[in-house]
Amino acid sequence: MKFPAWMATVVAALILLMGSVFVVSEGHTAIVLNLGRVSRTNLGPGLHFKWPLVESARIFDQRLQVLPAEPERYLTSERKDVSVDFFAIGQIMDARAFYRATGGDESAAVDRLAPIIKDALRNEINARTLQQAVSGDRTEIVKSQLSVINRGAATLGIRILDLRIKQLDLPTDSRVIDDVYNRMRAQRQQVASRLRAEGAEQANEIRAAADRDQQVILAEAERDAQKLRGEGDAEAARIYAEAASRDPGFYAFQRSLEAYRKAFSKGDGVIVLDRNDPFLQYLRSDR
Repeated sequence: MKFPAWMATVVAALILLMGSVFVVSEGHTAIVLNLGRVSRTNLGPGLHFKWPLVESARIFDQRLQVLPAEPERYLTSERKDVSVDFFAIGQIMDARAFYRATGGDESAAVDRLAPIIKDALRNEINARTLQQAVSGDRTEIVKSQLSVINRGAATLGIRILDLRIKQLDLPTDSRVIDDVYNRMRAQRQQVASRLRAEGAEQANEIRAAADRDQQVILAEAERDAQKLRGEGDAEAARIYAEAASRDPGFYAFQRSLEAYRKAFSKGDGVIVLDRNDPFLQYLRSDR
């Protein structure tokens, strides 16, 4: 079965048309190669034409891309290790330079860009102490080096818009962690010793104040007791004197009974006296 000549012509035209048209999507850019040489570059989104069989198109994603990197170990100004985990955010700005530097291979671009970023970070970490690197503002670490990174990235047709440090840690296989823990432990012990000393000082002050108050209270109580005893003895003497003045015989009898009670309180007391001794006047049977 033979096809009409006009049909063959139409098919050939369609093939040529399809080979001469390409579409660039939104957020992408393209370059056109003429026999392997870049003839047109930075073509924006839309429909574009090229010579079939002679020219070819390469399309690149121009949207923001996250460029990951493996954690890198650096030395601080104190010669102590820190591990820095970071990532960069960039995009293709010059498709011609990107193609010439990497051949259009994004993985090759990442491999060539990583040393540029690592060298810039190394300069910042080397100039800082361990405390400044770990507890300082991380944005300050990358701010001054971003322009340096972009000068190197420009040779790849890439612009780095941001560089973020995800994690900045002490390597687990270094002595830095032990040094940090020992320093923290010494600081805590110093604080604990200071608090103990302050507590002991306050306890001594409270104890001294309590002892002083105790002595004052005891002295005042003894003073009041002596006063009350004196007043009681005076009142008793007054009462005895008044009783003696009213009935001297009864007063002498009462005093003698009190003397007998004290002398014979134990029940086995022995007193050797003359039978006519006045002390026994109330014990005689003729009274």
